[in-house]
Amino acid sequence: MADEKDARFKILSDNRQAHHNYFLMDRFEAGMVLTGTEVKAAKDGKVQLKDAYGAVIANEAWLLNAHISQYSHGNRENHPPVRNRKLLLHRREIDKLLGITREKGLALIPTKIYLKQGRIKCELAVAKGKKLHDKRETERTRTAEAEARAEMRRRA
Repeated sequence: MADEKDARFKILSDNRQAHHNYFLMDRFEAGMVLTGTEVKAAKDGKVQLKDAYGAVIANEAWLLNAHISQYSHGNRENHPPVRNRKLLLHRREIDKLLGITREKGLALIPTKIYLKQGRIKCELAVAKGKKLHDKRETERTRTAEAEARAEMRRRA
């Protein structure tokens, strides 16, 4: 059963820096409106989410500043690498995101882009920015947990 699920779910791009820079809260799965060459480039893993973010503009959800490299076998109809891409969400989800992003300090951060049952999806997380001391505290707890696990392995 697990192998069947893994076959339908393939991560194309992961935003590892999001976990370092933000406290990630609610997560939403959104479809993406892409051109043909964007789909082919994304399936090749040519997606970068480092500076990308989500926004609700005119009651529509958008993925801004995401970089999908041009398809290597594309012709003059190839897509621009950085453009605004529409996200497909239900109306109630968009309304919820609009309300959440109006709160102070909250943003929509794409955490990963993946292939699910032949469709490219984007996972958006509602995030609150970390301050420098928060980042240090997270690193401290991660190190302490790793040391504790290593000690338990050593004793066993």
